[in-house]
Amino acid sequence: MAPPRILLCGDVFGRLNQLVKRILSVNKSAGPFDAVLCVGQFFPDSPEKLQEFMDYIEGRSQIPLPTYFIGDYGIGAPKVLLAASRDSANLGFKMDGLRICDNLYWLKGSGKFTLHEMQSLDGQQFGTYSQDDVDALRALADEPGIVDLFLTYPYTTNEWPTGVTKGAVTSNIPPGISDSSGSDSTISELVGEIKPRYHIAGTKGIFYDREPYSNLDAVHVTRFLGLAPVGNKDKQKFIHAISPIPASTMSSAEISMKPPNTTLFPYKVIKETASTNQETKRLSDSVSDTQYWRYDVSQKRQKHGAGDGDKLCFKFVSSGPCPRGEKCNFLHDTEAREQYMRGVCFDFINKGKCERGPDCNFKHSLQDEGEGFVSRRSGSENAKSSRSKNCWFCLSSPEVESHLVITLGESYYCALAKGPLVEDQVLIIPVEHSPNTLSLPLESETELVRFQKSLKMYFKTQVKEVVFCEWIFKRGTHANIQDVGNGTP
Repeated sequence: MAPPRILLCGDVFGRLNQLVKRILSVNKSAGPFDAVLCVGQFFPDSPEKLQEFMDYIEGRSQIPLPTYFIGDYGIGAPKVLLAASRDSANLGFKMDGLRICDNLYWLKGSGKFTLHEMQSLDGQQFGTYSQDDVDALRALADEPGIVDLFLTYPYTTNEWPTGVTKGAVTSNIPPGISDSSGSDSTISELVGEIKPRYHIAGTKGIFYDREPYSNLDAVHVTRFLGLAPVGNKDKQKFIHAISPIPASTMSSAEISMKPPNTTLFPYKVIKETASTNQETKRLSDSVSDTQYWRYDVSQKRQKHGAGDGDKLCFKFVSSGPCPRGEKCNFLHDTEAREQYMRGVCFDFINKGKCERGPDCNFKHSLQDEGEGFVSRRSGSENAKSSRSKNCWFCLSSPEVESHLVITLGESYYCALAKGPLVEDQVLIIPVEHSPNTLSLPLESETELVRFQKSLKMYFKTQVKEVVFCEWIFKRGTHANIQDVGNGTP
């Protein structure tokens, strides 16, 4: 199979007429191409361009190739994207983006998508990154396989990585580029961890095709491409064609090939000293033991310096083992992990505050050993207690219908559905009053898997398959996993 042929595009700013004209021209002279990937701002930057933009959204004009974008801000963005999110065709998890109109897709959120066998990551969420986006991408970086394309989006106002020109051939660097402004160190960190084969960015207003550079702890190289805006006055290149062979289909020899002009890794490497590693194993006596400051990054920076090694490793805190081990640039704090396992919000542990506010389902206070999942809000202990007493699923509640309970474990119990939709419907329910199973300690997952295996064996004797599903929503109360036997294997 021939490798995919892709057009990369910079900030569109709603100039879809110019973009479509250029796509048609390039596709005719050098095509056919399979898709267009747009970085930077996609929506108009002024009201005058909105009508032109909406002609395509509402079907009066057509986009010729499947086009994917991540820039979800600008004039008209909230209305268009909200309508797309509510479209029944876009409900559920979409690996290929949310359809906006024919041949136009929004790559919503920070995550991974597959395009013609290529693994791609996009990092963004409504105008700027959040810490959740960064953490999500760091977690994805630990998954096996090589990321072919990485599309970045402004963390603050820029999406070029700090240090990208370091070690590059000076004569190839566009004039006016400076790392002192218009770049972001967070992007540098992410690129260093993700190690994509191609890193594509916009927002800077210029075109830059950097020489490939070597990665740390990886055999393949990365190519950085900065793209200019569509229709820019300086006639900078805003469309760039690539035809990469997906890494998943390449041999190890092909993956490790380095072009003659390959440079060294350009980004700053933050190293942890032995003393810093020792300090992270315990809480300093000089740090206040109040709930707000116990894990506050600013306090730790005062002791260890201002390096990013003072941030907690999301992978270690959330799941325990970190594949980077001692090479990880972030703290592996066992006490922070224990707090996370007790339901404490990661942002609260890491930064001392949480930007999600009342929408956060995790605790915003440090917990003693043995405490379960509770809300952070004032008076929440009484509210939670009240909810537990009135909860159908809490075994301590007078409302529980114990005659429906089939079997009871330490962390979960199995019960018949109170109002089953079908005959063979069973529930797996956590003993703890928790809004979803994702917030429960990892140790309980073993028992959950054991329950699921037992149900699979039972339904197999009935010549049926079983489907497990959990409905998770913001205002969830007590989690339950629906288990429905249906059909024949």
